[in-house]
Amino acid sequence: MLRKLAAYLLLLAVGCQPAVSGNARAIATPPAEHSAQPAQNTAAQESFDVVYVKRGDLELRGDIFVPEGAGPFPGVLMVHGGAWQRGSKQRFAPVAKELAGQGFTVMSIDYRLAPQFKFPAQLEDCRDAVRFMRREAARYKIDPAHLGGCGYSAGGHLVCLLATEDPPLADPAAAADKPFISTRLQAVAAGGVPCDFRSLDPDSTFLAYWLGGTPRQCPDKYLAASPRAFVSADDPPMFFYHGQNDWLVPLLSPESMVKSLHDSKVAAELFVVPGASHMQAQFDRKAMAAAVGFLQRTLKPAKP
Repeated sequence: MLRKLAAYLLLLAVGCQPAVSGNARAIATPPAEHSAQPAQNTAAQESFDVVYVKRGDLELRGDIFVPEGAGPFPGVLMVHGGAWQRGSKQRFAPVAKELAGQGFTVMSIDYRLAPQFKFPAQLEDCRDAVRFMRREAARYKIDPAHLGGCGYSAGGHLVCLLATEDPPLADPAAAADKPFISTRLQAVAAGGVPCDFRSLDPDSTFLAYWLGGTPRQCPDKYLAASPRAFVSADDPPMFFYHGQNDWLVPLLSPESMVKSLHDSKVAAELFVVPGASHMQAQFDRKAMAAAVGFLQRTLKPAKP
């Protein structure tokens, strides 16, 4: 099973080394306060298979985990990985429950998968999930002004792209009399993220199943799918964690992303898991504790 999963994830490795030089690796030391592991708490309220958007006959669903208490709580959109072609919302259920135990309302989603659905279908689904969380904020005790994104590998890529893109000025699926709902995130915590596809071999077919062709055939898609291409000063704070020995998505990917964020005066952190591969970093307890600590600091308003 692990061998098969590694084969799927191999698709992530290609083209993830941005053509940027520099000493970004120097920022890769984790802060000392990130060393504590999160408590093994669980959600007080769990709602499964909640439809967050309908596309014709297709219903896209999420599992929602709500903390105990009156709220409102900051919300976190949880997006699974799987090379944009496999995986499900159940994959990160334990992490979602743990985050709920830390005081976040978490929605873990399914989204349309390649090759049946090409990019930007996956990004569109993430946007609609954020709209759902804001629209149903009262029902699930969410603070709509404090929403974050969390994911690993392909899922981390999607929440990063959601954070760096210029949010749509309108919801094309909404009726004219419906209020506008923003898709903007206030923080991102993501691991194993491929951040830039612009340096791929022009004739590479590795991501054609998802992006619809080679970089030579559809360069606009490879640009549009690259979070680093859209970094700007109004992006939210971002936290990355990554295996030091990740050969599937090289460490240079988040290093270059963090450097671009810093160049734009955006707060960004990188936690490197010593000696870890792509799969090992995904389940590293210290990395997850660091991610939770980051979300606590950035999404929970300071008490007066």
